[in-house]
Amino acid sequence: MLDAHGVRISRRTLLPGLIRLLASREEQSVSPAMTHVQAPHAKDRAVAIWLLVCCALVFAMVVLGGVTRLTGSGLSMVDWRPMMGILPPLTDIEWQQTFEQYRLTPEFEKVNSRMDVGDFKGIFWLEYLHRLLGRLIGVVFLVPFVLFAIKGTIQRREWPKYLLMFALGGLQGLLGWYMVKSGLVNDPHVSQYRLTAHLVAAFLIYAYMLWVALSLLYPASANNRHPWFGKTLMLTGMISLTIISGGFVAGLKAGKIYNTFPMMGDHWLPPGLMALKPLWRNLFDNATTVQLDHRLLAITTFALIIVYWIRARRADFSARSTGATNALLHTGILQVALGIATLVLSVPTVLAASHQAVAMLLFTVALMLTHSLRSS
Repeated sequence: MLDAHGVRISRRTLLPGLIRLLASREEQSVSPAMTHVQAPHAKDRAVAIWLLVCCALVFAMVVLGGVTRLTGSGLSMVDWRPMMGILPPLTDIEWQQTFEQYRLTPEFEKVNSRMDVGDFKGIFWLEYLHRLLGRLIGVVFLVPFVLFAIKGTIQRREWPKYLLMFALGGLQGLLGWYMVKSGLVNDPHVSQYRLTAHLVAAFLIYAYMLWVALSLLYPASANNRHPWFGKTLMLTGMISLTIISGGFVAGLKAGKIYNTFPMMGDHWLPPGLMALKPLWRNLFDNATTVQLDHRLLAITTFALIIVYWIRARRADFSARSTGATNALLHTGILQVALGIATLVLSVPTVLAASHQAVAMLLFTVALMLTHSLRSS
């Protein structure tokens, strides 16, 4: 066979030459933005899937915790036995004994004094399932971790980060009981400070596991940040701050007042915003002020999401970042709609629980977007 210049080419050299030519063209077709992305190792992928399963369980835990609070079930279990409290009451005698313990609480005396054993079971099961799910998360995390560590799937140098996750989970259980104890005194309502701390701790554990999982699925060799990383991180911070303010709204039951929108009753700024002394207490202890703060933070955050989305359309984003940006806008719209509906309908359980679930979904999308921009 002759080439264009009349030089003879053997078949032995033709096939390897074509392969080299195709390989060089494939390398040239890869965009510069893709060169820093590495395929995850099979072991890393297994660990990431395990962490994502744990994240899904924590997500369910937060939603179930919201339903437990909304239905007034959170104070139905008056003791905390991490190891021995797995089994619920099984006989009529055990149910009666458990109910007698509850009858000694301020909540029974001041709120549920007409409740019988049958009614008590209705609130007991939600709190029991909430605690049981917490134990299940511990098992689902610890057992695979031990197996991964023994097999070498997780290297010894990586153990501290996973042990920290487990320790934070244990501390979260303690914090949950610390929150419940605040409602077993004279005032049968949990402290809004402890409730919000419990919520924030759950989000921190969730974010930590999700970030590690994403880093295993999307490893990057480049250390330089994308130019939009900083502003995306600040937007995620605003979303987090709005969620924290929502914790105080929940703790004070502030959604039960001023069930109008956009005005609060007949006012843009309702009376009594600074009724408490010292003034800083109004930000955390005054239901009117806490609701106004949450409204302002939510509207501001939503406006920032819209501006971010408009400007990001002209930015040099990867397909992954672009998809997360679109998801951020769509989830933000859904969250605002749910928030307004929850307020004007006086906090129905289904809408309020959905509002909390979508808040965590919005946080998830923001975190995934931030992670996608950690390398330029």
